[in-house]
Order: sequence, then C-alpha cells, then structure tokens
Amino acid sequence: MMKGDYHLVVHIWIRNRNGEYLISQRSADRPTFPLMWECVGGSVIKGEDSLTGALRETKEEVGLTFSPDAGKLVYSVVGRVVNGVKSADILDVWLFEYDGAVSLEQATTKEVAQVCWMTKKEIRELYDTGKLVHTLKYFFTTEGL
Repeated sequence: MMKGDYHLVVHIWIRNRNGEYLISQRSADRPTFPLMWECVGGSVIKGEDSLTGALRETKEEVGLTFSPDAGKLVYSVVGRVVNGVKSADILDVWLFEYDGAVSLEQATTKEVAQVCWMTKKEIRELYDTGKLVHTLKYFFTTEGL
C-alpha cells in the first residue's frame, strides 16, 4: 500500500431475536489469533464494496447467505487506533438479524473451528479473559449493536 492508502475491512455481527450474537472461534491453523473468538469479518477484495464484502465473508466463514437489504451499517471508522497504533484501514461494521440454524458444513473456508450464540455479557467475559480478539472492543460501546 502507498502512504495515504487505506484497506477496507468489514466486521459482521449476527444477532438473533433473543439478543444473542453469533460468535465464531478461529481455527487453530490461522496465522493470527488462533483459537480466539470473534465476529465474522475480513478484508474487502478488489471490485467489492463494503456490503458485498460483508456478504461474501459471512458465506465463507459461517455458511450463511443474507439478502443485501437485510444488513445495516452500524459503525464506520477510518484509521482506528489499536494498541496505540493507528491502522491504515477503514472498518465498516454490519449488523444482520438471523434466527435460523448455523452449519459450518455450508461454509466455503475452514477459517472457523466452531460457532455459538452468546449474550453481550458472555462476550464481555470472553473479552475480559483474553479469549475474544482485542480489536473488537468497540462492540461494547457502539450504538446499534
């Protein structure tokens, strides 16, 4: 990347009618944060917009296919600060409502070891014990999540 360029990253939070969120555990062979818990997410690739990237990442990681009009952009930040370092990314955070089953057999990658539904309190416990990817701290303070 050239100086001044930004990398577009999407995080996708999936919430059910009980107010629980779908959380995934990264596979043991992931180069960063192996076996840590997180929301769906990843880099948007050339030719995609934020929403298209979010839909692709959701299908790849947890095997779910959503309609584009089902998502809501709840947060966007340019150059967020992570561990005291300003990143060169644009982060878009999407929220989808979903009440169906989740089967990793429908996923198109092996990035995820397992998934489960958790309350915000349970997710906070993961964060506080170092088991949730630290870059997700915004989840606890962002309006709309």
